Amino acid sequence: MLKRTRTCGQLRLSDAGKKVVLAGWAHSYRDHGNLVFIDLRDREGLTQLVFDPEIQPQAHELARTVRCEWVIAARGVVRPRGEGLENPKLATGQVEVVVGEFEILNKAKTPPFEIELVKGQAEKTNEEFRLANRYIDLRRPEMQQKLRVRHRAAKITRDYFDQLGFWEIETPMLAKSTPEGARDFLVPSRLHGNSFYALPQSPQLFKQILMVGGVEKYFQIVRCFRDEDPRADRQAEFTQIDVEMSFADTDDVIGVNENLVAKIFKEILDVDVATPMRRMSYDEAVADYGVDRPDLRFDMKLKDISAIARQSDFKVFKSVLEGGGIVKGVCAPGGGRYTRSDIEKTLTDFVADYGAKGLAWCKVRRENDELSLAGGTSKFFSPDLQRQLIERFEAKDNDLLLLVADTEQIANKALAPLRCKLAGELKLYDPGSFEFVWIVDFPLFEWNEGEGRYDSLHHPFTAPVPEDLGKLETDPAGIRSQAYDIVVNGSEIGGGSIRIHQPPVQQKVFDLLNISREQAEQRFGFFLKALEYGAPPHGGIAFGLDRLVMLLTGTDNIRDVIAFPKTQRGQCLLTDAPSEVDQKQLDELNLRAQRHSHTTRQGPDPQEQRPQPNDA
Repeated sequence: MLKRTRTCGQLRLSDAGKKVVLAGWAHSYRDHGNLVFIDLRDREGLTQLVFDPEIQPQAHELARTVRCEWVIAARGVVRPRGEGLENPKLATGQVEVVVGEFEILNKAKTPPFEIELVKGQAEKTNEEFRLANRYIDLRRPEMQQKLRVRHRAAKITRDYFDQLGFWEIETPMLAKSTPEGARDFLVPSRLHGNSFYALPQSPQLFKQILMVGGVEKYFQIVRCFRDEDPRADRQAEFTQIDVEMSFADTDDVIGVNENLVAKIFKEILDVDVATPMRRMSYDEAVADYGVDRPDLRFDMKLKDISAIARQSDFKVFKSVLEGGGIVKGVCAPGGGRYTRSDIEKTLTDFVADYGAKGLAWCKVRRENDELSLAGGTSKFFSPDLQRQLIERFEAKDNDLLLLVADTEQIANKALAPLRCKLAGELKLYDPGSFEFVWIVDFPLFEWNEGEGRYDSLHHPFTAPVPEDLGKLETDPAGIRSQAYDIVVNGSEIGGGSIRIHQPPVQQKVFDLLNISREQAEQRFGFFLKALEYGAPPHGGIAFGLDRLVMLLTGTDNIRDVIAFPKTQRGQCLLTDAPSEVDQKQLDELNLRAQRHSHTTRQGPDPQEQRPQPNDA
């Protein structure tokens, strides 16, 4: 076999006259009778091969048999293509290789779809069909570039933490089931009948035990599993950059990890990320943007205009306010271009999907050098109230005011995605820009109305803010946590907290969560025992590597950045998993399976929607 000396993306004019050996896949071929041209492709690029019968008739004759995706190798001499024959779209477009020796390494069937070089062309082919033929899909340069970025992000991470003295330590894949939030994937034990392992939703308890064990600085790029419905930005099997630090406070954890993010963006995208990054309280984020993961590439803050609406003549507003609700809205710069039909159909239907019962509106108009409101609900506001609304929203001529009257929760839930939708349609930000923010001071608990108890907003091992510890007995709803999420462009890419390291505090939190001592012992006994032996103050964070690579590569589909992803229904179409197993295997595990008629492969889910910027 000819031994490759160069890749198909390396050759330049400076290599003219050199002898090289290239190997790869035949991307395309052109038989001009006298000359045969083959575009040879490997993961680094593409180079044109020329077969001239006057130079090497045997190689020329063999080349005429080649078809797309055959694996070939060629030895030849690099030469300039000549004036007017260059291909400016290729890095190697100024040269070609005149082949003197040629070898077919493997033939191939005609591929089920073309290996496109143009970004975005793959969308012409059904995604599930591409996933079923992933070995072909992986050859696409766009797909390989995403995997290259993923590799680089992981390597930068490992090098960065190594330089800071962190140890990479693997935690178990077969662990105890401690169900919190999402469902566990369960694995039956053959040696211990009627007992099960669980695949880890995160290494949370193990990394905290590492801190108790004196490791002090830990990280891991780790596979995690949650048996929940996948989405465009979520998979049942995903990868985290997991970090934990002893003797650290919030500033320490944030400082180390925001510098990692800045380093990744600089080395991969050559984007300078300013540090220290901005911080924003949870209350401020929800009040101004309706969500705890705001997109800050544009302004458009939400405004509570309940006090103004209470003075209006609009009965809908007054009824909601009398019932304890609020009136909240957003001003869309230049939104006056939307027609009445656009607003009352498209935009109103949009917020209805988030629970809003309606969408009030009015446009800002300038007449005689004065701004006033027109259309929609403007007639219910006196001239003075109109001026107050315009001032409240800092509105300008041709802006559009959109208002939702409902509970605070529904108003925020509807307006947050509407804000992002409008900003995208009105082109209010540069799609290639990045705005980072840390969200801090989350509530420690949230009230579960259905079950009449408190739930952890993050997880039950998150420490309260020290000055709020006294509220554990008197005001649980008012306790802030030492949790922090890093958000970019409306997507949460990481989150963590300072952990509870004192057993009495942990027990009080369990009590508030209605986790009995028996339940705590059954679920977390091994961890609680470790805390009794001198746990240092510690905290950490976990980044979603998949989501991070999505941002770096500009895709909104998590399946684009995973080599072998699952579909919306959690299936691997390449291997046809999950699948039935032999009865013998079930007998060894003392299991009995209920048989259901089903099809292993199904068409695209009509309910699947790509997320809006704030749907992370």
